Amino acid sequence: MAGKSKTEARAEQRAARLAEIKKAEQAAARRRNLMVGGVVALVLVLIAVVIYFFSRSNDVEAAAPGSSDYGVTIGPEDAPHTLVIYEDFLCPACGALEAATGDRLAELADEGQVFVDYRPFTLLDRLGTYSARSASAFGVVLEESGPEVAKKFHDLLYAEQPEEGAEPYPDADWLVDKAVEAGADEDAVRPGIEEGENDFAEEATQEAVDAGVQGTPTVILDGETFTGGYDELLEKIEN
Repeated sequence: MAGKSKTEARAEQRAARLAEIKKAEQAAARRRNLMVGGVVALVLVLIAVVIYFFSRSNDVEAAAPGSSDYGVTIGPEDAPHTLVIYEDFLCPACGALEAATGDRLAELADEGQVFVDYRPFTLLDRLGTYSARSASAFGVVLEESGPEVAKKFHDLLYAEQPEEGAEPYPDADWLVDKAVEAGADEDAVRPGIEEGENDFAEEATQEAVDAGVQGTPTVILDGETFTGGYDELLEKIEN
């Protein structure tokens, strides 16, 4: 068989060079995408931090721990410390607070050191319906299954918290699954969760607004808006 002509050889070389150029362009595109993704992630983190510190600076007149119809409590009411946490299940700063303090607060509550009142409400409804639907689902679980199951449901929503702004958000079936995982009876909670936003979410949000809450998380320690970091919060309760 005759060897390749010069024309054929040059054509193959051009094809090889084009393939290398295309490969390099694809690699560059991947690097750009990673850089953009990193920048977006950083911006979201910065926004969360700003929201967190802004919310802590507000003067809030919260109802006494345990007196709200729109929260769930852990620990004894006569504990030496009280903590009220206004939160939104979609808020990344709330998720960070839960991750940093949730387990330890549960231990301190069991030890009788703190009485914690978690109060979910709707703040981030501008980002979609999940904020209201998750708060509403919490209200359904609290009413139908009681505070112990509602607290477990609360914890699961943060353990598997969706990313802020990442549509599509978890649907009603997902919320029902989390409720059942927490210990709720599916037949009891499914109708209310499938209904979507309800009076609980609306009234919990109004109560938070009336108290002067403007951001999440808003943390009230021993009757005063808390202005420190996670470690300091735990240290104050431990001592």
